[in-house]
Amino acid sequence: MAATGTARIQVSLDPISAGAATDELLAAILRANPRVSDLIFSPGKKFQIQVNGEFVELETPGMPPLTADDTRRVASDLIGSNKSALSMLREQGYCDISYALPGVARFRVNIFIQRGSCAVVMRVIPTAVPDFVSLGLPEQLRDIAKLHDGLVLITGPRGSGKSSTLAALLDHINESETSHIITIEDPIEFLHNHKRSTVHQRELHSDTPSVLQALSAALRQAPNVIAVGELKTEEIMQLALDAAETGHLVLSTMNTINAQQAVERFASALPSGEQRPARDRLARMLRYVISQRLVPRKQDEHRMAVFEVWKSGSESLDQLLRNQSRRRSDDHPLNTEQAEWSIDSQIEDLVRAGVVTADIAVTHAMDPRALAKKLSIPKR
Repeated sequence: MAATGTARIQVSLDPISAGAATDELLAAILRANPRVSDLIFSPGKKFQIQVNGEFVELETPGMPPLTADDTRRVASDLIGSNKSALSMLREQGYCDISYALPGVARFRVNIFIQRGSCAVVMRVIPTAVPDFVSLGLPEQLRDIAKLHDGLVLITGPRGSGKSSTLAALLDHINESETSHIITIEDPIEFLHNHKRSTVHQRELHSDTPSVLQALSAALRQAPNVIAVGELKTEEIMQLALDAAETGHLVLSTMNTINAQQAVERFASALPSGEQRPARDRLARMLRYVISQRLVPRKQDEHRMAVFEVWKSGSESLDQLLRNQSRRRSDDHPLNTEQAEWSIDSQIEDLVRAGVVTADIAVTHAMDPRALAKKLSIPKR
């Protein structure tokens, strides 16, 4: 649910022109509000930005809505000389790229064709790699750096900060362990410098034709740690499990609303005729499932992350992996309070501390009814 109350933003921008105008435009937008997380360029609309989870139009005096020529020019400037991205856009109707604005910001960019014209969506990526303190990550997750093999899954809905959490975990490993880390990303978001570890980052299309091929190749590149930007297909999930079973620590994200859904999706991706042994394999190799959400604070609407941690050996995760505990209905979800670090318990603490309103808390809870009852919120 989008945050409410975001103020209208006014900024003076010149009309788009060729060459460096796109960079100037991006810099001006980010100067207008440093909390911008996403930008949309769509024909027939003015510039749109997302602040605190809410999309608003930029008030640009004297500037009409974007035309198809405008968005095509922006797309062309962003793609530049990236022939593989241009080919993908022509053949498949979309492409994913990364884009850097030196000294200002980096972006994850998706360009796609709609109604015969280009539209552009850009995610702002901070220039600094986030750390445990800035994200509020549970300190127990530092133990991940000591793992020698297995799977670590980071789950949550779109825009919940999964990539930032993955980057923070990799940075902690990079700082504390002498490892060889290989990342496979679509596209590369945070740039990791070599610290105690050696880090090689591979970007889809520019460095490798497919995630599956890069993951297969990584097994022959002597890594200790493999990070995959997102587990999207059954083949990638199966190969990730194979990598974990052959002595690698594999970290990745999954676009799911909670840990239970992530585990079920992963398990169902394994061979259907071997579900019981497949779940046993997953049970042996799954080390952590981290589920997260972003919740707006009451005083300034800045969003803060809350986490739920499921660790191997916990009773609830073991039951879920062995298919002994499923949601019977929306009224009877798996008891997330059995997680070692529960999202709903954190949200409840934030409400009682006056950081988050009760209404916002319930809309972001894993189990809204149970939390509303604890907070004594009357039914509507």
